[in-house]
Amino acid sequence: MKIGVLLSGNGVYDGSEIQEAVFTLLAIDELNGESVCMAPDVEQHHVLNHITGDEMAEKRNVLIESARIARGNIRDLAEVKSEDLDALVLPGGFGAAKNLTKWAFSGPDGEILPEVRSLINEMVLHGKPVCGLCMGPTVIAKALEDTSVHPDLTIGTTEEASPYEIDAINAGINKTGSHAVMKKVTEILIDRKNKIVTAPCYMMEASISEIRNNVRMAIEATFSLIKTERQKA
Repeated sequence: MKIGVLLSGNGVYDGSEIQEAVFTLLAIDELNGESVCMAPDVEQHHVLNHITGDEMAEKRNVLIESARIARGNIRDLAEVKSEDLDALVLPGGFGAAKNLTKWAFSGPDGEILPEVRSLINEMVLHGKPVCGLCMGPTVIAKALEDTSVHPDLTIGTTEEASPYEIDAINAGINKTGSHAVMKKVTEILIDRKNKIVTAPCYMMEASISEIRNNVRMAIEATFSLIKTERQKA
């Protein structure tokens, strides 16, 4: 099985959440899948110092930065089509909301890269599973805005500790036409009708082992959806 992994840079505050991305690659390998890493060939919104949180006076490319996680084995998103993949996974990190979309600045009204929207729509149209981790579900919600697909998605819950405004993000997801559902970091959400899996991961306060388990659950569910569709065929 070929599983696309859509990266958005290298580092939680301005790119992909590295631990979520690596756990995704590990789970895919453990389940005997093949990861197909990809990223858009665009400039990052900005570069942050991950110690201080301060913006740095430099520019970086999302594809080149993402290649650090992929160990150089990465494709330009513009060259990837749904027929190349059996499923697509979007790890989180602020890059999802800064480089793939502009959710971090304009919420659900922010723009989304056309090639990101196109690939997600292609996957859903052809009945291929899509998995969103952490902030990944907001990218899915934005991609499916103004379509006939209104999936159930989760980015976490207000019932447990989170460093982020879960209610506000949920309101944004609902505004796009998707449906926000509350889930803990020990849970995932499977929208079987639309073949979309989502998991809170680092949207919640959690240990690295809890994140590893949450990612593994989501990837296992994604593989299960692939197998179910193949059995139907």
